[in-house]
Amino acid sequence: MSVIFKNICVFCAASPNVGEVYKSVARDMGKLCADEGWGLVYGGGHRGLMGAVADSALAHGAEVIGVIPRYLKDKEIAHTGVTELHTTETMHERQMKMAELSDAFVVLPGGLGTLAELFEVLTWRQLGLHDKPIILVNVDGYWDSLIAMLEHAAQERFLHGDYRKMLEILENLKELLIILGKTPTKKDIQPDLL
Repeated sequence: MSVIFKNICVFCAASPNVGEVYKSVARDMGKLCADEGWGLVYGGGHRGLMGAVADSALAHGAEVIGVIPRYLKDKEIAHTGVTELHTTETMHERQMKMAELSDAFVVLPGGLGTLAELFEVLTWRQLGLHDKPIILVNVDGYWDSLIAMLEHAAQERFLHGDYRKMLEILENLKELLIILGKTPTKKDIQPDLL
C-alpha cells in the first residue's frame, strides 16, 4: 500500500433521516480511508452520514479529525470519539480549517451545508487558491440535477473554463482510488486572499 494523500476531507449530510443507500456509501468511505491509510477530516458531527463515515473510519483504525463550529456542537451533536476535534467560532473558519488539514475533498450526498462546502472549495480552486482534487460521488443519481445545472451554467457561459477539469464526478467509490492515485501538488489555501 502506497500512501500519497495523508488526509481526505469528506463533505456529507448531518441529517439522520436519509436513506440506507447513502449511509452505506458513507460507511464504505470510512472503511476506504482506513484501508488506504488516509486520515478522515469531516464536519465533526455524530449523526447522519457524518456519523456513519466517522464511526466506520474509527472502527477500521483510521485517524478521524472533526471540525465543528461552537454553536453547532450541540445541534449537530459533536462526535466525542474522534481522534481530534477542532472547535471553530464560525462556519467560514470551519471550512478553512477542514481545507487546511486536507489533501483532497470527497463530496457525498448532502443538503445546503454540503452544497456550501462543495461550492466554496470549487470556487477557491477556480481562483487558484488550491489545486487539491475535488470529487463528487453521484450515489444513485443523487447529484444528477446539480450536474445538469452546472452543464447549463457552462453552456450559458456563466462558468469560466471547464468546471469538469476541477471537479471529478464519480458514480461510486470504486473509481476513487484511480483519482486519488495521482500525486497532489500541495498548495495551502491562503486565507488573506479570500
